[in-house]
Amino acid sequence: MTDLNSPLVDLLGKKTADALAAQLGMHTAGELLRHYPRRYAERGKLTDLAHLELGEHVTVMAEVRSVEVRRMRQRKGTIMEVVIVSGGRTLSLTFFNRRAIPGLQTGRTGLFAGKVTAFRNKMQLTEPEMMIFGAGEDMDTVDEFAGALMPIYPATGKLPTWRIATCVRQVLDMIDDPTDPMPIELLATRGLPALGDALRRIHRPAQHQDYRRARERLVWDEAMAVQLALAQRRQSALLKPAPACPPVPGGMHDLFDAQLPFELTDGQREVGEVITRDLVVEHPMNRLVQGDVGAGKTIVALRAMLRVVDSGRQAAMLAPTEVLAGQHARTLRNFLGPLAQAGELGAAEQATKVVLLTGKMPAKVRRQALLDIVTGEAGIVVGTHALIQDKVEFNDLGLLVVDEQHRFGVEQRDALRSRDGGTTPHLLVMTATPIPRTVAMTVYGDLEISALRELPRGRSPIATTVIPVGEKPAWLDRAWDRIREEVADGHQAFVVCPRIGGDEVTAAEDIAEADLEPPPDEDGKRRQAVAVFDVAEKLTEGPLAGLRLGVLHGQLPADEKDAIMRSFSAGELDVIVSTTVIEVGVDVPNATVMVIMDADWFGLSQLHQLRGRVGRGSAPGICLLVTDSAPGTLARQRLDAVASTTDGFELARHDLELRREGDVLGAAQSGRRSGLRMLSLLRDEKVISEARDAAWQLVLGDPFLEKHPGLAAMVAEIIDDDRAEYLEKA
Repeated sequence: MTDLNSPLVDLLGKKTADALAAQLGMHTAGELLRHYPRRYAERGKLTDLAHLELGEHVTVMAEVRSVEVRRMRQRKGTIMEVVIVSGGRTLSLTFFNRRAIPGLQTGRTGLFAGKVTAFRNKMQLTEPEMMIFGAGEDMDTVDEFAGALMPIYPATGKLPTWRIATCVRQVLDMIDDPTDPMPIELLATRGLPALGDALRRIHRPAQHQDYRRARERLVWDEAMAVQLALAQRRQSALLKPAPACPPVPGGMHDLFDAQLPFELTDGQREVGEVITRDLVVEHPMNRLVQGDVGAGKTIVALRAMLRVVDSGRQAAMLAPTEVLAGQHARTLRNFLGPLAQAGELGAAEQATKVVLLTGKMPAKVRRQALLDIVTGEAGIVVGTHALIQDKVEFNDLGLLVVDEQHRFGVEQRDALRSRDGGTTPHLLVMTATPIPRTVAMTVYGDLEISALRELPRGRSPIATTVIPVGEKPAWLDRAWDRIREEVADGHQAFVVCPRIGGDEVTAAEDIAEADLEPPPDEDGKRRQAVAVFDVAEKLTEGPLAGLRLGVLHGQLPADEKDAIMRSFSAGELDVIVSTTVIEVGVDVPNATVMVIMDADWFGLSQLHQLRGRVGRGSAPGICLLVTDSAPGTLARQRLDAVASTTDGFELARHDLELRREGDVLGAAQSGRRSGLRMLSLLRDEKVISEARDAAWQLVLGDPFLEKHPGLAAMVAEIIDDDRAEYLEKA
């Protein structure tokens, strides 16, 4: 029997199978048939050339407008220049030392595949692969494309789309229809075709309706696979015991609320009430609180931690960087005042300790912190990855708060939760990166979700401006003048760079979510981003000479980083030149201006996070995005989007719209490919929502999918153990 697991070498021969393996990583019939067409071209309707981008491999269908052969001026030989036209746009093809190419004649239509390059500001394909219709060559392939709709596959320079199409056709002719993993009643309810029928229609549609119906089925499968995996995680969590933490009247939670110098927002109160209800029950809370920069998530987390401390248990906050962990510890102590001074003179009667634990603490301080944690003296523990180490023992951990969830994987988060063999601590996840609903359902589907949409009273607006140094170099001089003006008015500034510089390798906490993959220049080359050391030196000797500058990055010793932030917070430094180590959690109300160098190296959400470090006091904030990206490029569009709104939820939606298909769900953080091919977070919100409900009903009746082995196999195929982590990080 020939099925989806059949090796390609048995179906296509060694030479072809080796090419598919080397170019696309495919080894089985199923992997080839899951390589779906990215679009379909119609004979007679030529492809629009308007959206080609430098550096990408493309396949276009076009008509030959002209063919010209001439001698090269600079060296021996000839050059053939072919102009093709499609959708009213033209594109040049270049061939070297060819007098003629069979079939390549004016008026002929063909498929042309290659890498887009530029010469004298004109886009071109050099020595492209091509297939000319009616040229008398590759007749089997021409027959494949003879229908009205021609599938165009994601291809490589050495494996063009028509060769992939030939392989797909051969496999479809040999393979038996696969056993359908989806329950018949679900297919009937949704009116979906069988899996075998869908695979044939997606690759060889006779009409538009064929591939649309096929896509409906294949999208449903992928949505179900993801939601089944998440439903199993939710169900598994519900089966674990957790410590019940009911409210204690007159406890630390109530005392803290009574001493707050400001009024909680309605959103903070509502989310707090939901969390209180979660903490009362004896199965683990699994809740994500998302809120815009400055929405007050830390207060929400602290009130939850105090509920747990009131019940006689401990709470831990896990932060991704030492700077952020130290900032959180200071912020919590400042908020709590005497309530965080247990064992000290002047402490409140019901006080506890707030302890910081990081990997680079002095040995003596670390030993005392570990002692306070294991004895239960520390009711609240704040730390980095160091909290996950085996040497850290809690007395009775009741709640784990994970700040900036996207920086941690499943294993890291669960390592701390599973430390105690008796009960599972409650989990509260926080993110300042607002998440579109489809992403939330798909990426954080194992968590209940709450949102903080309003900002506390008194937060100042942040004005964001793009500084296009390529077009307006004088604007950068004005940016440095603006910093001087703000400092003269008693305020402070940040200058952020993508790299540290020097001979050091950039630390993981510095690059964080930074793209570090800037768009190529017009000549296709990539330049190196500016670095902290270089910028700090130029500013000190030039436009910011005389100001008090500090340098901050992730490779500094913990005590030095802490000392720099303390100096900045105390007003002893005017400007900090930093990497993204200050991206989250840094709270200096006196900082009013931020200049982000090479801003197009960073993601939209990261830029939004960074600018949230200014304007946190009564004075308005200013964020200047420095870039040399050209107008109209995707990089510039992204920066313009950041400058156009301060609403993180709107920006998150815009971010998703600007990303190419598959960037969110198409790859795990490890770089390995996911099994998802068709699911779109933009188009398929309704399908994802319905799949979530259907998956939950299936898992309630069959938690391990023992009655549905086909579905279990489908989940394993699309989301295997090595790839599951992307669900927590995408």
